[in-house]
Amino acid sequence: MNPYVLMTLLSSLGLGTTLTFASSHWLLAWMGLEINTLAIVPLMAQHHHPRAVEATTKYFLTQATAAAMILFASTTNAWITGEWNIDNMSNPVAATMIIAALALKIGLAPMHLWMPDVLQGLDLLTGLILSTWQKLAPLALIVQTAQTIDPLILTALGLMSTLVGGWGGLNQTQLRKILAYSSIAHMGWMVIILQYAPQLTLLALIMYIFMTSAAFLTLKISSATNISTLAVIWSKNPTLTMTTALVMLSLGGLPPLTGFMPKWFILQELATQSLPLVATVMALAALLSLYFYLRLCYAMTLTISPNTVNSTMPWRIRTTQTSLPLATSTVMALGLLPVTPTIMMLVN
Repeated sequence: MNPYVLMTLLSSLGLGTTLTFASSHWLLAWMGLEINTLAIVPLMAQHHHPRAVEATTKYFLTQATAAAMILFASTTNAWITGEWNIDNMSNPVAATMIIAALALKIGLAPMHLWMPDVLQGLDLLTGLILSTWQKLAPLALIVQTAQTIDPLILTALGLMSTLVGGWGGLNQTQLRKILAYSSIAHMGWMVIILQYAPQLTLLALIMYIFMTSAAFLTLKISSATNISTLAVIWSKNPTLTMTTALVMLSLGGLPPLTGFMPKWFILQELATQSLPLVATVMALAALLSLYFYLRLCYAMTLTISPNTVNSTMPWRIRTTQTSLPLATSTVMALGLLPVTPTIMMLVN
């Protein structure tokens, strides 16, 4: 892609998200979401592969449907209340439509069906943008409107997303689909705690961005897109294979890695709010997610022992890809648990 076109599209992504963050008017927030969508569509279709075009079409239709729902719900709310303010969602029907549209935008269950198929058709860097940056603006709107939405709806969306994210990833062999179900599950963790402790939603989002960035960048450097490829990447870079396995375990929330921190705090807060049954279901759903991450680690580290093979050792070929973003995100995804008290002071 032409670097000037790429710079324009990435700038538009930043502009759309910033506009949604800074707006208190529904039309301006909707405009920011639309700029975001229109900026990422050329990035998704840049390879002109039929699978990429199909994924782009599915994504565009899904986002257009969600945007139309947001516009209709905000117009209905303005017609009834006389205000376009995001904080003033006093009409329950409009508030329910808004949360349904925003759930469709970020891929919360049961509006998640587009997410695995779309992510499977993209290259890993565009998939990283879709899994992290594209979720910021809708999540910011969910945070602003959470106090006016029925808590039962948020709890149901969170529980369903963690369960679907856990069950859906069990029988997958494609890594991008596994990361898509991982994203669905993590969004469920963020949404379910939003009504009780929004700072924990922010903490979970930051940790999710670090871990997902590390996962996508490691898979990009090792050129792995399915489980069978993972079984032989030890010969390309044994150190990278080890860190990839640790990043997957961190995504699953296994202590003493960073991913354990947000899940620990969220379960503790749910228990404090007298919701032990919800906390138990969330913990069991986390075990489902941990299982398919352990399956990936098994494929990477235990299926082929590091003995001499007949082919040329590819680890002697140095990669030309930049490794600074990978190193930074990997360190953040693996080693932040000891500084948990400091992070909680910053978030609060």
